[in-house]
Amino acid sequence: MNRIIIFIFLLNFFCSYSQQYLPVSNSEVINHTYYTLSYSEFHEQAEWVHYKLSPEMINGSFKRTNNFRQDKKVSTGSASLADYRKSGYERGHLVPAADMKLSYNMMSKSFLMSNISPQNPSFNKGGWKKLEKLIRFWASKSSLYITTGGILTDSTLNKIGKNNVSIPNRFYKIIFNPNNQEVISFIMPNSKINKDLDYYIVTVDTIEEITGIDFLSDLDDETENKIESKIGIKNFKIKVK
Repeated sequence: MNRIIIFIFLLNFFCSYSQQYLPVSNSEVINHTYYTLSYSEFHEQAEWVHYKLSPEMINGSFKRTNNFRQDKKVSTGSASLADYRKSGYERGHLVPAADMKLSYNMMSKSFLMSNISPQNPSFNKGGWKKLEKLIRFWASKSSLYITTGGILTDSTLNKIGKNNVSIPNRFYKIIFNPNNQEVISFIMPNSKINKDLDYYIVTVDTIEEITGIDFLSDLDDETENKIESKIGIKNFKIKVK
């Protein structure tokens, strides 16, 4: 009986899962059940990944699968594990594995190489991880829509591996709460983070100007222009114990 209840709950959850507030894509759009991404063949990684993070997902219990593998949905082929080997960079998740704990399939899909970007170890294990944890705290109160990726428009990006995977100098995250129509966004350097997270808060307009990507395009123009031009911190608690 318990298994039936769990099955019905998961079925309802997945059926209700929807990809709303998607950014505009400059590359190939890949739809997975739990997130959508725009894959840049030139940079061999996603220019953005986008997903909904709910309180139910935060409370999942499935452990990391660590089954990194190529994404067969990418028509040109995604980056491979070999690209990262002995590079000095970690396989940094864009959709965090810790956000995908509700089922084995969700967890496993987070290890597709299309969801991975080269990250400095101190960044991946430090400031980036701290921000991901903070976002999960926010999502425990209300469902959020999150868009994230490396900034691939910087004039000079170093490469790793035979597939020439670009190493972003900076990463961004955009967090949108549809209940109160508030958004908060960050740009962080791909290096050790020594400052408090609020130092890295920027407007969505700033990220759009740098990346050339139109975010929150599902919103009406008036609402989009209003929230993207502001630093939205009223209902986002930054410092969490």
